[in-house]
Amino acid sequence: MYSIYHFFAELIRERARLTEDMTLEALPNLKASPLFSCRNIGAFPDRAIRLQPQPALYTGGELIEFKDSRSYSISSFNSTIPTGKKLVSALKPNVKQQMAASGDDLLLLPLRDVFYLVRGRDKIHTKVCLLHGSFFETIPVEQLIQAAFAQILEEGIGAQLSQIEKDHLAALFKTQNMFNRVRTIPNASVKPRFRIMTEATAEGNILNTARYPEIKPDSLNLVLPFYSSGEQERHIELTQIALEHKFGQVTIEQIKHPLNGWFIVFRCLFN
Repeated sequence: MYSIYHFFAELIRERARLTEDMTLEALPNLKASPLFSCRNIGAFPDRAIRLQPQPALYTGGELIEFKDSRSYSISSFNSTIPTGKKLVSALKPNVKQQMAASGDDLLLLPLRDVFYLVRGRDKIHTKVCLLHGSFFETIPVEQLIQAAFAQILEEGIGAQLSQIEKDHLAALFKTQNMFNRVRTIPNASVKPRFRIMTEATAEGNILNTARYPEIKPDSLNLVLPFYSSGEQERHIELTQIALEHKFGQVTIEQIKHPLNGWFIVFRCLFN
């Protein structure tokens, strides 16, 4: 079976390796797995779960990005702005080629859930969260980019334009692709390319002990959003089936994101 729940089960089985002093990318159990339909270095996503080929409880197909830090801060998002879901059509060609070569029907599930494998370490403790991207995406990406550009206009132009004119200009800049392109400038010997990088706020830093004490030191956590009691029970059912006998090793809690509602946490201690 292929799904993010089964990936969590695999992480539990090999959780001692998550405390080793090597990058997530270098960990043997994350380098290769029959669960993965693609593997990338320096491009989104770092991993993709295979689609479940037969009708089942699980769809599979989740996209996973690694975020590794030597502190309880979350490292910057350099390649893509974090989201809860991503269109397959928006992925880079080499990623789609890998997924198709593995046997995935890219049209079968055009919109995929996005997860972040977040690890933070202090001097002696480690926290790891397999975290749904909606924890970071509290407003739509287009709105985020547009609001940021509106601030730039306000700082650079201020009273020179009316609010209507500034709103119109800001509305023109709302996709990340507009900034990622390399620009060719006449008489220039270099080609500029602007790049959007994002950082987690205090509310978005699930590793912050003061804000999210439910995420314990030396623990591995699966963190999923829910918007009804039925959806919460569904997460519990799917996790229990995927983990089988290992389900007895997890505890279940809820955390409240101050900007984006409730999340259920399945926690497994390293020891």
